Amino acid sequence: MNEQTKGVLAMIGACGIWGLSPMYYKLLSHIPAVEVLSHRMLWSLVLFAAVLALQRRLREIARSMNTGRSFTLVVIASLMIAANWSLFIWSVQNGNTTQTSLGYYIYPLVAVVIGRLVFGERLSSLQWGAVALATLAVSILTVGLGTIPWIALTLAITFGFYGLIKKQQNTGPVVSVTGEILLLSPVALIVLLQTYHNGGAVFGGDPQTMALLIFAGPITALPLILFSYAARRLTMTSVGLLQYINPTLQFACAVFVFSEPFGPWHIAAFVLIWSALALYSATAYGQDKARRKASRAAAASGTVS
Repeated sequence: MNEQTKGVLAMIGACGIWGLSPMYYKLLSHIPAVEVLSHRMLWSLVLFAAVLALQRRLREIARSMNTGRSFTLVVIASLMIAANWSLFIWSVQNGNTTQTSLGYYIYPLVAVVIGRLVFGERLSSLQWGAVALATLAVSILTVGLGTIPWIALTLAITFGFYGLIKKQQNTGPVVSVTGEILLLSPVALIVLLQTYHNGGAVFGGDPQTMALLIFAGPITALPLILFSYAARRLTMTSVGLLQYINPTLQFACAVFVFSEPFGPWHIAAFVLIWSALALYSATAYGQDKARRKASRAAAASGTVS
């Protein structure tokens, strides 16, 4: 098995876990989302710290925040991911998984717009077309349902800005996420202590719920580790295309497992989103192919000279 195949399998594994995670969080619907989030942070922190300890990389956490700018970036990133995670958990628990899938479908297009506004990246006509189709999809859903799909938009925007922050950091994903969770862990502890003082059961009151809450650590850490492994072995285009597995599985959970409402307005919006992603993916693939062709030509030219 070559490195690229290993990378593809790792990416499929990561997106598979992310995409099927709504079924896990649905099992915890009887626990307030903020408590589930607190457990997710604390148990994933334990697992990430253990991984870094085994790799003798714990000191990298402090180094990732050793300047005012780097510390500020970690703080902002932690706030973005906390907002994203908490809204995702709450949405799944309250029957809005269709919107979460829509949010992660929209995210790549939000990232394109952020790239244009923040970094001045130039967009092709097809990319602008994809953004226009996504905007039309959101507009149709807003008119049809009589309300803005705020869950989808908030998930896409918070994750888009999270990606913007990550682009400006020099640390690897495991170290950076560990630092973010470390900053949030005091808040998580306060939430669980408050639950205890109010007479609530911090672990849900039964062994099954306790096991599910502890499992929040692996279900958070494992896909990120797999993603990191895959990202080092695949092109960004391949990573981007494989990431659509995540919202597709979320969509399947919403419609076929949870039986959430999916009417004509949803169909129209999702068809437009899928069309937008087809345009975006075709453009990304073409750009990646052109870059590889130019790289081979440059290498050949250097060899001849």
